[in-house]
Amino acid sequence: MNVNMNILRSQLESERKRLSEELEQLQASIRPADERREGSPFGKREEEATESFELEKKIALQKNLRDSLAEVEHALEKFEKGTYGLCDACGKPITPERLEVRPHAALCVDCKAKLAKNAKGRLPMG
Repeated sequence: MNVNMNILRSQLESERKRLSEELEQLQASIRPADERREGSPFGKREEEATESFELEKKIALQKNLRDSLAEVEHALEKFEKGTYGLCDACGKPITPERLEVRPHAALCVDCKAKLAKNAKGRLPMG
């Protein structure tokens, strides 16, 4: 493999730090339910709808950040176990080109393609 593993590991560690910081900032910007304004029975429905929409957007972004962080942490764990660069599904090496583009890739191109084709999001057995 002609990819510098130290560079990939450093990229993953930097990405973990960035995602963690972004997640912390987002969590700090979400007010707890008891701090949000109580709805008035006399109106302000548009304002309430906007607040709800913004909260839903932040929660969705928070989920995406957590998912990305989990992928990065999984890749770093694979470094520790000595299995980095191997497909989680078939165990074959992930191409250096794929790792350069996506250092946290857990699947080889073939297994990722199979996963994408399967509507249920699971790799077919056999």
